[in-house]
Amino acid sequence: MRTNIRTIIGIAFASVLVLAVSCKGKTEEVKETSTEATMDHEGHGMDTMETADKQGKEYTSKYVCPMHCEGSGSGEEGKCPVCGMTYVLNEDFQMEGHDQH
Repeated sequence: MRTNIRTIIGIAFASVLVLAVSCKGKTEEVKETSTEATMDHEGHGMDTMETADKQGKEYTSKYVCPMHCEGSGSGEEGKCPVCGMTYVLNEDFQMEGHDQH
């Protein structure tokens, strides 16, 4: 009987050890992935891409959808026809013929 208990304890210990080692490897992989997310993205054109995409009326209207749904935006308050969110006042809005200083 004593041999069976020692065998069971040995198998349980070995199982816990294998599980601990395999989980440690997964934790290191997660750390590497999260580090990639915080890397510097300088030099690959993200700034110019963001500016180029902000030309439609969903960005240039007086009132815009917070989600900037394609085709949304209006000169008056209302709701986005795409997602149903209430338009917000566009802080970057410039009336035609007027420059902001």
